[in-house]
Amino acid sequence: MGKTPAAPKTLQDAIRYFTDPDTCLAFMVEIRWPDGVECPACASRNVQFIPTRRLWECKTRHPKRQFSAKVGTIFEDSPLGLDKWFAAIWLIANAKNGISSYELHRALGVTQKTAWFMLHRVREAMKSGTFMKMSGRVEADETLIGGELKNMHHYRREAKRKGGSENYRFGKAVVAGLLERNAPDQKKTSRVHAQVVADATANSLMPIIDQRIEPKSKLTGHKFPKPSLVHSVIDKTEAYVKDRIHTNGMENFWSLLKQMIKGTYVSVDAFHLER
Repeated sequence: MGKTPAAPKTLQDAIRYFTDPDTCLAFMVEIRWPDGVECPACASRNVQFIPTRRLWECKTRHPKRQFSAKVGTIFEDSPLGLDKWFAAIWLIANAKNGISSYELHRALGVTQKTAWFMLHRVREAMKSGTFMKMSGRVEADETLIGGELKNMHHYRREAKRKGGSENYRFGKAVVAGLLERNAPDQKKTSRVHAQVVADATANSLMPIIDQRIEPKSKLTGHKFPKPSLVHSVIDKTEAYVKDRIHTNGMENFWSLLKQMIKGTYVSVDAFHLER
């Protein structure tokens, strides 16, 4: 299998690119096994490709010697071809306003239930999935997501008020976020971690910082200082940027997140927001 061309940049390119099953398979192999195809069962590279079935066979004797590129991925056990899966991933990744299961089912020609299943699989795969902590310059910020109390039904509004918790002061859920900036001299993209928290207090936010940020990193924007980090804040009543001290990266992320929610769902309950 030869080297695949550059990934598609437009929807038209994506449709043409992923129509060919051999191109889809080569694209999958290049992403999953950049150093050579390995057997998922024993990690041996002594494998043989079977072109008539688009499978590989491990030459080491053990159960499940034959395997496909789907094994051990979000595509496993799915009867859909890689052409539809990759087209779905392209559409989801490039839809800044989000994409609903109905829109995906019309675009790909699959059922709405199948499109819903694909959406959740792709979103799960898009999570970081790494144990590497953030380092360098890290921005920290929180945002509120949800409807205002004054727009809710009387019974729901009263239930939230009686709860008395910090995150329901405005009838909204609190989401904490961290962004690792992309240093100019490093060839890596910025990473973001966001999760729903009970409230915006130190008890809820500090464990996230301990778990996600390397000591001696430069933390910007968090109101709770930590001795192991180089901490700096900026008063937004005076300025939004001071040298490299700002949280514009996280602000941009929150803008895209809320734009996606409003464009696809209108609103999302806190129970489903973590997805």
